[in-house]
This record gives sequence, C-alpha cells and structure tokens, in this order.
Amino acid sequence: MAELRRQFEAVGCKGVETFIASGNVIFSPPAMNVGALQQRLEEQLRKSLGYEVKVFIRTESEIAVVARHQPFHESQLRSARTFSVGFLNEPPGVAAAKSVMALKSEIDDFEVRGREVYWLCQRVQSKSRFSNARFEKLVKTLGTWRGMNTIVRLAAKYPPLLPSLDARDGTAKRD
Repeated sequence: MAELRRQFEAVGCKGVETFIASGNVIFSPPAMNVGALQQRLEEQLRKSLGYEVKVFIRTESEIAVVARHQPFHESQLRSARTFSVGFLNEPPGVAAAKSVMALKSEIDDFEVRGREVYWLCQRVQSKSRFSNARFEKLVKTLGTWRGMNTIVRLAAKYPPLLPSLDARDGTAKRD
C-alpha cells in the first residue's frame, strides 16, 4: 500500500491514503480533468508495476450515493451471502445492461445504475454463474468490484465536505 501511495503522489495527488489494503485510494487530485488524471495514473502504475492497472475514480459524493442506494429488498439483503458493487468508467449501453440483467437467477440479482452495477448473491460466490470475467466479456469493458460493507465504511470515513446537489438522485450532500 505504501508503494501505491507513492505512485499517486508521483502524478501530483496530495493527501494520499489507502483504505484497508483493498486497492481503494483516497486523495486530493491535481488540477486536471478526471479523464486525464485517470490516464496519468494508469500510465504511472503500468510503468512502475510492469502491468496494466485500470483506475476507477469516484468523488466522496458519488461514494456516498452508492453507499446509500438500496437496490434490493431488506429480506433479500438479510439472507444474502454477497452484496457487491461493480464500478465502471462509463455506464454500460442498453444492450450490455440487458445482458447483465439476463444473468439474474434464483441466487443472483443485479441492478445497473449509471456507472455502477449492484450484485446480490444468495449463496457462496462459487455457486454463482456470475464472475468478473464473464461480466467484462458481456459489457465489453473492465470493472472493479467491492463489497458493499467496504463501500459503506469508506463513505463513513470520508464523507463529502461541502453541501451540493447530487445530479444522480437529487439529494443534498457534502462534497
């Protein structure tokens, strides 16, 4: 995690912290657009590590929205073994979203919402037909998955700082 922090600092990020050895990095970005920053981080990581690492950037407000969103019924959540969120860089197209929803089964349920895909699995993951590799093949893009408990903890530790209106759900929150 110390090396990961150094790589983010090398592209100009400030206040860099990692969160629970999960690959989540919290930082204040240098003055540039998100796409350019993402590309610089991916290039820096590839150079230093020797392999490709895809970067998915979200603001504190966006993480707070993901943490608050409840796509499944409470009874489903209580009995589930896995509740995860997939982060993408772009929302999947209509056909890709339909392909993801076609994976729904007696043990797997999904919701596609913007750049996130919510997955609820009622049994152990090894019993599921779903996998990240299958997902990426269906949507034809890379994604990264985190357990909802991690997202909730992340949102609680790093809340948005200034009031704003989130365009995705219309709720006021701090940026």
